[in-house]
Amino acid sequence: MDFEWVAINLGDVTWIALAFGMGLAARLAGLPPLVGYLAAGFLLSLQGNADSTALQKLADLGITLLLFTVGLKLNLRTLARPQVWAVAGVHMAVATAVLGLAVLLLTYAGIALFDAVDLRGAFLIAFALSFSSTVFVVKVLEERGEMASLHGRIAVGILLMQDVAAVVFLALATEQTPTYWAFLVLLALPLRPLLNLLLARIGHGELLVLFGFLLAVGGAQLFELVGLKGDLGALLLGILIASHVKAEEMAKAMLGFKDLFLLGFFLSIGLSGQLSLDVLWLALLLTPLVLLKSALFFTLFTRFRLRARTSLLATINLSNYSEFGLIVLTVCVANGWLSADWLFALAIALSFSFVLAALLNKASHPIYTRHRTFWRRFQADTLIADDRLLDLGGARIAVIGMGGVGTGTYDTMREQFGETVVGVDIDPVTVANQQATGRQVLRGDPSDADFWDRVQASHTVNLVMLALPRATLSLAVLERLQEAGFMGEVAATARFPDEVEALQEAGARTVFNLYNEAGVGFATHVCDALNDISSTPGPAQPAST
Repeated sequence: MDFEWVAINLGDVTWIALAFGMGLAARLAGLPPLVGYLAAGFLLSLQGNADSTALQKLADLGITLLLFTVGLKLNLRTLARPQVWAVAGVHMAVATAVLGLAVLLLTYAGIALFDAVDLRGAFLIAFALSFSSTVFVVKVLEERGEMASLHGRIAVGILLMQDVAAVVFLALATEQTPTYWAFLVLLALPLRPLLNLLLARIGHGELLVLFGFLLAVGGAQLFELVGLKGDLGALLLGILIASHVKAEEMAKAMLGFKDLFLLGFFLSIGLSGQLSLDVLWLALLLTPLVLLKSALFFTLFTRFRLRARTSLLATINLSNYSEFGLIVLTVCVANGWLSADWLFALAIALSFSFVLAALLNKASHPIYTRHRTFWRRFQADTLIADDRLLDLGGARIAVIGMGGVGTGTYDTMREQFGETVVGVDIDPVTVANQQATGRQVLRGDPSDADFWDRVQASHTVNLVMLALPRATLSLAVLERLQEAGFMGEVAATARFPDEVEALQEAGARTVFNLYNEAGVGFATHVCDALNDISSTPGPAQPAST
């Protein structure tokens, strides 16, 4: 069998082994694997035999799939919030001005690369630095199970607004304007019923994944043909079917493919230039400037009446530099506005910012919980309705996570214990659907320390049942419960034996392994059904002769 296609013209599979090794090392160090992938890219650059063109093709497909899956989960009403569009606009304007002045001040640092930077160049660099990474933020939110949280939805909304601003800049800077046929993309809107019909008919197997690829790549190609950025086409097609009941299933089915192709993106960053001492010093000077962005984000979020916790978590999500910044600088270098060394310097600073952001995200909940008195000083007196603490209303049993498992758990417990049972979910769409069926379900973030402080203060809840999709999220909730001094019982679900052990060590008294014990539940259900059948009198049988 010919494995040459696996190497993708790189000559061997060294890059695969190196990416795996560095990704595993990052995982063992408690960092996202993507940090290891970035390091692998820089090592490949030093080796000098990797084909960055092939990796770039993988990266382009990965970003296309990423934006398509973002569209599958996007609620357009989120973009209409002033906490999104107003914060994004004000932040970009102020950050560009402040960072531009900072870059001008750094021209006096005696670094050779600053000698040729004029006023226009300084503010173009600042504009590139003002973006945050869609790839990084979405991956972190997905891994933590926080895509549907308020701070996650606001962060993603701001990223989308930044992406639109980047597309406008690229159109102006490259003097490329959409063709006269660009209006044809509007014809995709009436196709929504047809797309939903196809989605309902294709089942749950490989056709679902293939249809997802068709929509993502086809939408991108359509936009490219009419002079628009292809990634926005993938995003639009995802949004069109986001309301379908199978949209979440499609997003999960494509998750592995998206992550695999995004590997090319992280590796390609390290292959974008040659490392030198001046470039490294420049990257080290640019990296701390990300904290200026963070301070501005936090200030704006709190002034727009978000809770201190929501503001802090959204800020930490956005505390990094962006791949779109690299694209902006690529155009600037092509136009002769900046030296090519700036592109590689930003690539290194981008990598450093990812490491910093990974460390901050890992500790984001403790950072708030341990210093909540300090952070609350910046909180507005009046908060928006969606960000107020919920009241469980005297419930004694709380089912956290109202997906398929949580819904079944809620219904069973409700039959036995009546109105003392309440459901809690982080996703507003899930909550609305559950409430429409008559269930008592509230929207809340289960990893919110303030929420559990309030629950503990009420002294009513004595059983918490965690039916969450990821063990990492359940572990975060258990940590918050311990910090709040919760004295009741906690039960949790898991999928793998190592998760069962970790959850028990974290404080869960009962852990239900969904895979191992599903067979027991199935057998019990069948036996009960057979007993019912055997106990039901049947039609009279003819006498035997």
